[in-house]
Amino acid sequence: MKASSTPNATAQLRALTDLVRETGQALPEISASGGLVETLRWGQTSFMPAKARVGTTVRVDQHDDAHVALYVHCQTSLIDSFRTLLPDLTYAGNRAVLFPCDEPLPSDEIRLCVEAALLYHYNKRRPRPATGRPSAATRRRS
Repeated sequence: MKASSTPNATAQLRALTDLVRETGQALPEISASGGLVETLRWGQTSFMPAKARVGTTVRVDQHDDAHVALYVHCQTSLIDSFRTLLPDLTYAGNRAVLFPCDEPLPSDEIRLCVEAALLYHYNKRRPRPATGRPSAATRRRS
């Protein structure tokens, strides 16, 4: 938490941290891989799966005087995906989703973002559902 935190920012940050923790702990894939680890990284409260290559770290902190933020690794495609799925949210570059300190947190949207981040590598390895279209290899054989 920043030294200049306002009471609104402090309350929002606590609520965001609790929501990230609850979401991570409720994921069966996280439980099966050793649980959720909570630590400090770069002075920010951070959450990650205990087992490597399941997901990417999620950090929470105050972004500025008016916003708290949910940070993800900038070299993932997560923020681009969030922008597509959740266009009404506010973003900071390719690393953070911002939430105003003076508005209720959008819990459902945050849960979606946290789940996507904590299962980022796991979801990349999962087979994709069939689209009903033939694969490139099948089309070449025809």
